[in-house]
Amino acid sequence: MSQAFDVVVIGGGPGGYIAAIRAAQLGYKVACIDEWKNAAGGPAPGGTCTNVGCIPSKALLQSSEHFDHANHHFADHGISATNVKIDVTKMLARKDAVVKQNNDGILYLFKKNKITFFHGRGSFVKAVEAGYEIQVTGANEELLTGQQVIVATGSNARALPGVPFDEETVLSNDGALRVGAVPKKLVLIGSGVIGLEMGSVWRRLGSDVTILEGLPTFLGAVDQQIAKEAKKAFDKQGLKIELGVKVGEVKTSKKGVSVAYTNAKGEDQSIDADKLIVSIGRVPNTIGLNAEAVGLKLDERGAIVVDDECRTSLKGVWAVGDVVRGPMLAHKAEEEGVAVAERIAGQHGHVNFNTVPWVIYTSPEIAWVGRTEQQLKADGVAYKAGTFPFLANGRARALGDTTGMVKFLADATTDEILGVHIVGPMASELIAEAVVAMEFKASAEDIARICHAHPSLSEATKEAALAVDKRTLNF
Repeated sequence: MSQAFDVVVIGGGPGGYIAAIRAAQLGYKVACIDEWKNAAGGPAPGGTCTNVGCIPSKALLQSSEHFDHANHHFADHGISATNVKIDVTKMLARKDAVVKQNNDGILYLFKKNKITFFHGRGSFVKAVEAGYEIQVTGANEELLTGQQVIVATGSNARALPGVPFDEETVLSNDGALRVGAVPKKLVLIGSGVIGLEMGSVWRRLGSDVTILEGLPTFLGAVDQQIAKEAKKAFDKQGLKIELGVKVGEVKTSKKGVSVAYTNAKGEDQSIDADKLIVSIGRVPNTIGLNAEAVGLKLDERGAIVVDDECRTSLKGVWAVGDVVRGPMLAHKAEEEGVAVAERIAGQHGHVNFNTVPWVIYTSPEIAWVGRTEQQLKADGVAYKAGTFPFLANGRARALGDTTGMVKFLADATTDEILGVHIVGPMASELIAEAVVAMEFKASAEDIARICHAHPSLSEATKEAALAVDKRTLNF
């Protein structure tokens, strides 16, 4: 006999658990299925983000930044710190504790919202009169019936062809977060978010890090003025980034790994390292979902096909997050999860892809929302640009971190903000003001007229808005 629910959510990552909570808030009887396990084999909801992505990477970035400051920046503040050492085992234990806090927090939220949690893998069985039968495979076998089903099964790391992840020498983001000792030499393939963040962690701790990127431009999706500023900072830090390379044979041995590649000049090269991190993107996770049993339509990438409102090809079946089109971002998945729950309830859930912020948590941080200058040029949009450097910001000087700038792009006629791009301290927090402004279709003049606290990094946002009209006050 199956257990009946109004809404069954398959996947307990940011899209799934948030969708389950919102559906429960709206009065539905909700089940959420998730198969992630902790070291003891117990449930670890939160998906890739909580377990091997956003949360643990930020924990390691914070630890490694403290170590870097102690070695290279404390002296500027009059603090003497000699013979500073890193205990990698303790650092990883702290990271694991942070992850567990988040896992336990989600389990608490399920209990608080009266959501029935099932620990295992969820897969379609068949369509029935009451909706869809879902099989839960795990420690305990369960059969559920959901009138509405939300698929939020996330994504998996993409491997190099013919070079599977062994998570010992050839690492995905998962293995990169569990390296037990600082590798002497580390190679990363891919200079995207994961590559730059993991490269930064291990460089700060003492690794000789080289990043191999196939594209000829650095961070091609980022406004190029911002990307160039960021690369200057990374070059200065000693993060070696080679662009326009073509990776060839990868050989592993007991000693480590050897990567053959052709550089941008067409020269054959080879590099040896202790570890290789592959961060060349992610693929939708539909393995084991048994989509074919109910005729759920997938595209050529294996992603679930949905419309603008996250409806699939099947009535009553929805999909959100990394497993569908759009950016693979935890906060995008959350917004889609909320929107779908509200649509099920007959409300008008809404997600504006144009105001989804992006962040790379390196030092300097990189954050942006809206269109880049190159996109505006390509679209033939007349615009005005304004920039302001953190070098001229009093709070940044006091922090001792003046790298980077804030950049505003506004419509040449209406002054509506079309994009905001930041490289520098706390860019991840500063971008929120720009997201709010763009959601309310604010002009650059609106931000320029708002009183910002002094001294604060946010004053750089105000000044960049003023720069659109060529009237900065402090530069």
